[in-house]
Amino acid sequence: MQILGYDLGSSSVKASIINAETGKCVASAFYPKQEMPIKALHPGWAEQDPDMWWKYTIAATRDLLAKPGVERDAISAIGISYQMHGLVVVDRDMKPLRDSVIWCDSRAVALGDNALATLGTEKCLSCLLNSPGNFTAAKLAWVKENEPEIFERIYKIMLPGDYLAMKLTGEVLTTPSGLSEGIFWDFRENDVSSMVMDHFGFDRSVIPGIVPVFSLQGKVNGTAAGELGLNKGIPVSYRAGDQPNNAFSLNVVNPGEIAATAGTSGVVYGISDQVMYDPESRVNTFAHVNHSPEETRLGVLLCINGTGILNSWIKKNIAAGTDYDRINRLAGAVPAGSGGISILPFGNGSERMLRNRNIGCQISGINFNIHDNAHIMRAAQEGIVFAFRYGMDIMSRTGIEAKIIRAGHSNMFLSELFRSSLATITGATIELYNTDGSQGAARAAGIGAGIFNTFEEAFRGLDISEMVEPDNRLLPALGEAYEKWLSLLRVFTRE
Repeated sequence: MQILGYDLGSSSVKASIINAETGKCVASAFYPKQEMPIKALHPGWAEQDPDMWWKYTIAATRDLLAKPGVERDAISAIGISYQMHGLVVVDRDMKPLRDSVIWCDSRAVALGDNALATLGTEKCLSCLLNSPGNFTAAKLAWVKENEPEIFERIYKIMLPGDYLAMKLTGEVLTTPSGLSEGIFWDFRENDVSSMVMDHFGFDRSVIPGIVPVFSLQGKVNGTAAGELGLNKGIPVSYRAGDQPNNAFSLNVVNPGEIAATAGTSGVVYGISDQVMYDPESRVNTFAHVNHSPEETRLGVLLCINGTGILNSWIKKNIAAGTDYDRINRLAGAVPAGSGGISILPFGNGSERMLRNRNIGCQISGINFNIHDNAHIMRAAQEGIVFAFRYGMDIMSRTGIEAKIIRAGHSNMFLSELFRSSLATITGATIELYNTDGSQGAARAAGIGAGIFNTFEEAFRGLDISEMVEPDNRLLPALGEAYEKWLSLLRVFTRE
């Protein structure tokens, strides 16, 4: 028996097959081979075409099915992980009315801030566990205010994963976890927030039907089966945002456990059984995949928009023609502290941990006589590490203490410099696992479809590939560089 998992990111769509008996990954594929385009029609905007997601899902699936060991007739369930906080709006024919306003778009900040001021900070935090901020509800409010002709034609709103599931099954559904990430969920009422809907003037009818995260959520229909090359009737039995799903992928399901990612954006995600929130909403609290009214499981999420995208920018613009392995080697040859260069990696929209400020990326301390590209490469990775440390200090005030961080052996965690610096500056041991979001979605689909009876069964085959301990030899130089980085940050945040 085999299980298929999709991970719909903002860079690519990845698909993986898990062997249900062994828990091992049979094969993976992704598309496109270059990063998906993000449209930025104005500063701070970020949009993607939902039909592009489907096109790349088809390409990734067909590539996957051609790989050795994959048995199309053995695929018994499908799970979906997806980029969080995006807005997809469709008409009655399920056609997108506009491009999706994705997670790193910051156009709706003012509308979220106004909602917080009008509804009251205490009420928002106690009911929603967050400020309305720049999340999906505020993005929908922006469409209502600025594109009324589109807003009037909206039949349903969806998160990116809801849209992918709809293309697979024809069913328009969402989950409490998904609604919580969009700031549509009232944790006191355990239902869609009438407070949010009334404030923004949204009709409840635009919200899809609500199903559990682990559940039968429709079956692959004939149209999708023909396009993908799959069999008709395979159940879709799980969907979750990429960060809750990444945590699940790493078996982070219990209070006190912590997961991290460092792809385009960077995330630290800790599990709590207490209703906690940051009074300034710099870190955010959502329903975890196994949250229920009977058993509180909340994910406290630190999101840093500008992390791996800075490393990607360095590769394209400063190290053109150089691959990431060579960048890591060049950066690793520079001593800790990057020769005094500091980089603030915040060039990808408003940062929640900076109170929704968009301060841009800043590079400081270059000396033309002693610095070269390698110093900038190292300073970029250290700047990302320092952003993680800064955000984790905020998380600690909500009771989330990082002693062990679990992460997939991918993206920025492939860099020895990055993972060693992160372990050292935070004092946490990093455990790297042989998994990713698409594999986690497949494991979760096995639970939703009843293939696995317990989480323990689902995590069969999940192994630690490496452990990284703090390096006290690096701590003095990194500590000094971090204090310099903090001083630069205070200049641009005026704190």
